[in-house]
Amino acid sequence: MYHYQHLYIDGQWLSPAQQGSFNSLDPSDNSLLAKVAAATAEDVDFAVAAARRAFDQGPWPRLSGSERAAVLRRMAEGIRARQEELAILEVRDNGKPLAEAQGDIADAAACFDYYAGLAEATDSAPRQSIAVPDPRFSCWVEREPVGVVAAIIPWNFPLLMAAWKVAPALAAGCSLVLKPSELTPLTALELARIAHGAGLPAGVLNVLSGLGSSAGAALAEHPDIDKLAFTGSVPTGRKIMQAAAREIKNLSLELGGKSPLIVFADSDLEAAVEWIMFGIFWNQGQVCSATSRVLVERGLYPALLERLVEATRQIRIGPGLEAGVQLGPLVSRGQLDQVLSAIAGGQQQGARLLHGGARPEQLPQGNYLTPAIFADVPLASALWREEIFGPVVCLRAFDSEDEALRLANDSPFGLAAALMSRDAPRCERVARGLRAGIVWINCSQPTFIEAPWGGYKQSGIGRELGEWGFNSYLEVKQMTRYDSPQPWGWYLK
Repeated sequence: MYHYQHLYIDGQWLSPAQQGSFNSLDPSDNSLLAKVAAATAEDVDFAVAAARRAFDQGPWPRLSGSERAAVLRRMAEGIRARQEELAILEVRDNGKPLAEAQGDIADAAACFDYYAGLAEATDSAPRQSIAVPDPRFSCWVEREPVGVVAAIIPWNFPLLMAAWKVAPALAAGCSLVLKPSELTPLTALELARIAHGAGLPAGVLNVLSGLGSSAGAALAEHPDIDKLAFTGSVPTGRKIMQAAAREIKNLSLELGGKSPLIVFADSDLEAAVEWIMFGIFWNQGQVCSATSRVLVERGLYPALLERLVEATRQIRIGPGLEAGVQLGPLVSRGQLDQVLSAIAGGQQQGARLLHGGARPEQLPQGNYLTPAIFADVPLASALWREEIFGPVVCLRAFDSEDEALRLANDSPFGLAAALMSRDAPRCERVARGLRAGIVWINCSQPTFIEAPWGGYKQSGIGRELGEWGFNSYLEVKQMTRYDSPQPWGWYLK
């Protein structure tokens, strides 16, 4: 069992104010994995004050981009030096297969390297000149760090989601208080060790493990926070947005999805099945962008259903550290119960269960679920319209391109969408018609640090990753100077 009895505040490992802790469980068997310090509102105050001092009085925002980049690169090196250890810790805390965790840790390191490059680039272009019609004036734009950031992250990609927020915020010159999910806090706490070892000044990054209802709420409502950056569910996102609205705080939200995948009849059957499975079974379906609604052109529908069921039966389910496992346990017993409830509700509402949707008999201790395939799912059912966050895919047939687009866009979400066809002009046409922030053509789920990530509608506000993620941690300041030697002469003639 691991012991994480301290919080990382102001460059120090400190006991929580009330000496509280909570249990982190291994989802493969629900055994006790770690005792973790539970931050209170008092700890949040202390951490925010440290971040405030670091931003207002410390060196970090005043360093050159190259100086900040050097620290970010050392953080990337620190992650890589411990890549296998961190991947195993992620598997034990989250449940995902080891190969997936290894990829996540590598991507987290790459994220710090990428934003180090963007930080460096600010040195060569510190300002942007603006052409104005009056020659007596010079005008330019500068960008400044937004200030103290509260970063609240989910449990599905623990270290990677931390990197998506911490790396661009640090590159921009901000200070942060990072709150990981209470279900998966361990690698975020290890990130604090890595940052400390990389020479990040005290107070610039503070990491608070704790419950969302106490530490998370206190952080979101704290008056000294300049920006709230949240990734998670829509209900919690609404609460974060309400907290931000009280003081008109800078806000970015990356929320849920119910992403469609349109498969036209001219698609390669094997490729379509592969991408359907990757789009919904990767990370046990616990992915905000998971393509969980699959629309298949009627001519291909029967054959695709048959092949999808056949291929899904071959998925190996088990503990993430076992060789060859492709589907690990869900993150918690509570999450498993929610997914099982959604499956039962779907059956009651008339969806046809073709495969799975039950706990495997050979794995009674952990939070395992056989991947579920539903066909002919009613459009009004919760199974079709609501995010399930598990390995559950819903399929329906369509008869025309217009119908496919209409059904795909008929959702309160708009994070991602995908389509498959050999017809390149149709792919371009349909991709433009999809109301989503991310559209994949002949694939599903590939994600690149360099490209923007975020959605339309209830899927969120703002964008992460790429230059868009960097700019979200910067304020834009207009500078205008009067250059003429002549008096202005409005009041004083």
